[in-house]
Amino acid sequence: MKKLPRLGVNIDHIATLRNARGVDYPCPVRGACVCEQAGAQGITLHLREDRRHIKDSDVYAIKDAITVPMNLEMAVTDEMLAIACDVCPEWVCLVPEKRTEVTTEGGLDVVNLVHIDDFVAKLQSKGIKVSLFIDPDFAQIDKAICVGADAIELHTGAYANYDLLGDHDATQHELNRIIEAVGYCQQSAAKHNHTILINAGHGLTRRNVANIAQIDGINELNIGHAIIADSVFMGLTDAVKAMKDAFKIC
Repeated sequence: MKKLPRLGVNIDHIATLRNARGVDYPCPVRGACVCEQAGAQGITLHLREDRRHIKDSDVYAIKDAITVPMNLEMAVTDEMLAIACDVCPEWVCLVPEKRTEVTTEGGLDVVNLVHIDDFVAKLQSKGIKVSLFIDPDFAQIDKAICVGADAIELHTGAYANYDLLGDHDATQHELNRIIEAVGYCQQSAAKHNHTILINAGHGLTRRNVANIAQIDGINELNIGHAIIADSVFMGLTDAVKAMKDAFKIC
């Protein structure tokens, strides 16, 4: 039987709901613990520069509360570097960030990002593993390997968006891009004698996740919005379990 990817649950939108009323509930820390108890193998949270959902205090509290690895998504800035080096999560995932976007719109352009190698090295010097959130593009993969990243996370947003629109041909095209990127990353890493994990995420739902979960070489899928949305109707515990079940092709 094929080994299925790990599930990392992004709990940002629990904080979004809390902040909408300016109250202290629902609690992202409690949400993270519920997700772990339901079978999540990692907890992801994005500390944005504008603090639109996750707050600094959430990061510290969740790190203390969970026993599974924390994956802290953040921009490549000095402020975020200082916070990460203080919190010391197991993982940091470097992502692009624009104030005007509703959600992350694409992968980080590591090819043209100056001093990304120094930034990665500073995090790793604190014992933090570093993932780069990139598009399924060969040049971006090569640069991620070159700077010594511990993992890449392939942006699945285009695949998910075309699936949502019902465009089968475009969906299949984007799926093929992801499959090819996984294979290329494995080959390129072996060529450079570099060990790198391959994760994926963005826009994945119970309807479209199986095709990604079944790709050989995918280590982990990070999923947030769909799980939190499902939890409105079925509860958070069952939403996490349902997503894990959806990894399998029936």
